[in-house]
Amino acid sequence: MKLAEGMARARLTADAPGLTMAYYADLLHTDPPLERQSPEGGLTFDDLTGHQRELAALWLAAAGVPEPEELQNIGLAPLRQMIGWLVEDRTGRIGQRLRERTVRRLERLLVALLREVETYTTSSERRAQVRERVAGVIRRERPRVVVAHSLGSVVAYETLHAHPELAVEQLVTLGSPLGLPTLTRRLEPAVRGGRGARPPGVGHWTNIADVGDLVAIPPKLSKVFPVDQDVSFDNGLDFHGFGAYLANGLTSLAIAPYVS
Repeated sequence: MKLAEGMARARLTADAPGLTMAYYADLLHTDPPLERQSPEGGLTFDDLTGHQRELAALWLAAAGVPEPEELQNIGLAPLRQMIGWLVEDRTGRIGQRLRERTVRRLERLLVALLREVETYTTSSERRAQVRERVAGVIRRERPRVVVAHSLGSVVAYETLHAHPELAVEQLVTLGSPLGLPTLTRRLEPAVRGGRGARPPGVGHWTNIADVGDLVAIPPKLSKVFPVDQDVSFDNGLDFHGFGAYLANGLTSLAIAPYVS
């Protein structure tokens, strides 16, 4: 179990706590969830609309990739060149086969997440259904800690705002895109004056991000959100997987005080 691995790395002697998942991927679309997609499977840039390709280019530009001169009707080749630049910049010299595999993996990750974000933020009905399902799990389980990964951090943020009666002692966001400008503009409640608000029922908020995580842009959320602890680390090429975040001792250290 990945969390048990993280507990061992953090030199914590307690048993790893049980996790209850608030599953909602079926409410967004029928594609396999990100964590179940292999590097060789899933959708690619070919499956995006022109508008979605522009969003992908803006996302990559936010990650530090040089922005193309012309974003409108951006083609597939420039997008893949941007991904390639990012891999070179963040991994240095690696073998050609590993580089190509990493580029393909990043492309599929970005496409899958972009489609999820688009569906969640543009469909008010699905957005409400997702939040109600997550709220139902929190209400039933009454956890002291909520761990939210990737788009789940956006869902948790909005759900806890929409249901201020839900009290959570510790919110842990992992690989969160909350600070991405193109996403921040769509949040409910909206960011005002450049600052987001802490959900009323949250006592403490820890954000953890791999410095190379394409999704967690920027990796530190405290510039926009009232995060109590903003932590970055470098996990090499496995920079966004939920398992990798759970296996990192930092996540265990954030959870442990609330589950012992």
